[in-house]
This record gives sequence, C-alpha cells and structure tokens, in this order.
Amino acid sequence: MRSVITIEDIRVGEFEQVSEKLVESYSQYQASYNRKEDWLEYAESLRDSVHNPFVDRILVARDGEEILGSLQLFTNSETAYNLPNLAIFSPIIRMLGVSPSARGKGVAQALLRESISYAREKGADHIYLHSTDLMADAIRLYEWLGFKRDTSKEFNKLNFVVKCFRYDMQSSNTQF
Repeated sequence: MRSVITIEDIRVGEFEQVSEKLVESYSQYQASYNRKEDWLEYAESLRDSVHNPFVDRILVARDGEEILGSLQLFTNSETAYNLPNLAIFSPIIRMLGVSPSARGKGVAQALLRESISYAREKGADHIYLHSTDLMADAIRLYEWLGFKRDTSKEFNKLNFVVKCFRYDMQSSNTQF
C-alpha cells in the first residue's frame, strides 16, 4: 500500500514529538561541529524552536498519524533570526527536518511546496530560507524547486556561512 503524505499545522500535544524528530533529522551534522558543546547547544535550540513565540506556522508532514517531518515559517528576518538588518520582509522557512526513515519519499518537497503556496496566499513576492554547505542535498532540492541564491541576505554563525536562497513568486517556472 502506497503512503499518502499530508501537510497540516502542528496539533496541540505534538510539540515534543516534533521537536525530537527535528533533532533526529539534524543529528547527521553533529560531527561537523568543532566542539561537542556547540552541537548540544544547537540540539537544544532545535528542541526549543517549536515553542518560539515568533513562529508564524509550524507545518507537519504525516503519513496517517506518523510524523515524518516539519518546518517552521516566520514573517520576516527579525522574527526568524533576530536580525532586522537582513531586511527580509517576506516569509522565511526555517528548521526543515525530515526523519531519516522518511527521506527520499518527497516529504521535504511537500513541505516546501505548501510553504510556497502559503506565502503566495499571503501575497508575498518572495519566500526565503537559509542553509549551509553541510546540507548539500537540501540545497540541490531548493535549487531544483526554483530557489535562487541571494548573497545579500547571508550571515555567519559559529564557523558556518549561512547561505540565503530566495524563491520569487512571479518569475519562477515551478507552479504549485
């Protein structure tokens, strides 16, 4: 039987489960941190992120009742990163995570497509996300969906260049 991926807002009572799936999905990058303390701090920030009062929406991908992945949407760079100087006044995707057992099934793509549709419904001209070179597979997916690099909205964190990718609603060939 083929699974059907649905995308919905996070439900009451799912915050802890979503936060643990998020940490699980990012754990493959643990060895990339120079100090174990930095990874532990990052993992804790992932757990706490689902309780961020500035998040606009948390989308959850499911197969039936099983949570496969999630992402968070913010309204601008100040609410997303506490970086108003980035001057992003369009929706921002953060904390996209897919359970390792659900990878390769279109989960991230479904979450991203729903995010783009949501931004379009809000009348946004763009939607942004940030990533690092560690996430090469994810970056390929973003580019395949039509996201373009925007170096003017990048920043550094720890020993990483946090690259910016922008999806332009009007000029993109990808229709959702």
